[in-house]
Amino acid sequence: MIKVGIPRALLYYQYYPMWKTFFEGLGAEVVVSPPTTQAMLASGSSRVVAETCLPVKVFCGHVLALVKECDYIFIPAIRSVKRKIYNCSKFLGLPDMTKAVIPESPPILDIDIDINKGKRKLYQAIYRLGRCFTWNPLRVRKAAISAWQAHLKYSQLMSSHGLTPPQAIEGVKPQTPPTTPATVAVVGHPYLLYDEHINHRLIHRLEEAHYKVLTPEMLTPQQLESAITRLVGRPYWTYEEEVVGAGGHYLKSGTDGVIGIMAFGCGPDSLMMNMVHRQAAKLRTSSFMCLTLEEHTAEAGIVTRLEAFLDMIQRRKKKGAEVCV
Repeated sequence: MIKVGIPRALLYYQYYPMWKTFFEGLGAEVVVSPPTTQAMLASGSSRVVAETCLPVKVFCGHVLALVKECDYIFIPAIRSVKRKIYNCSKFLGLPDMTKAVIPESPPILDIDIDINKGKRKLYQAIYRLGRCFTWNPLRVRKAAISAWQAHLKYSQLMSSHGLTPPQAIEGVKPQTPPTTPATVAVVGHPYLLYDEHINHRLIHRLEEAHYKVLTPEMLTPQQLESAITRLVGRPYWTYEEEVVGAGGHYLKSGTDGVIGIMAFGCGPDSLMMNMVHRQAAKLRTSSFMCLTLEEHTAEAGIVTRLEAFLDMIQRRKKKGAEVCV
């Protein structure tokens, strides 16, 4: 059986169920790289120039972890998934960059996704990808339809049951939330929010402190689009809803605190997080903190800032209760 490797990085948390369903529908076995470790980050960093952003360094480490584990590695070049909305350059050249810096990699399955070229080009790209496993176009079409249905089910599961992508992937059943001292929303790209190594288990620390944690995936597309329209009018960057949409919605909904997560040196992230910061200063309904992550971010620094932020939330709630009384 052909083994297809999928790196547990970048777009893994958005699309893994869809990719897994597609390849398994074509008779392949899907192999996922293990969770990020310091060794993987170091190995990935050693293959690229220092100015490369943290998520790409992590991605290279995951590709290296799959080199001897599979026959192919799936690395799509996603240019656009919505009309006139464009992706960060790191996604556009990811397959070519990987081939250049990791020459020992197995053959790369590099489908080009660009909605702006029309549906015909998209379908042709899917069929070309499917030919690596079968020449039967009907089987490819069936696998693609099943994959899209799996993606819709995955998204609906997270928004309706309040699950994070790791919980939805692992099949964690929704539980009745305990009484919490406050609610904190964490906004940003999934590859930063759910990689526990590079964010030093931020969400886990919040849950250990018994805070209710909200994430972008727990909102419906309509809620995200409404917040983006209110803040910026029309989105320009792909996945802008993860930052601007979610941040704008949670700030307006009166969440006790909002934590923005971004990668050092990322231009689009800087612009989008600045919009959320301005909205927080304007509304003054929620406490806001922005954490910038890079490969040298210390765990002690994250813990200290988080403790101070949670203390600020509690002081603000206490002051509000005193005013109400």
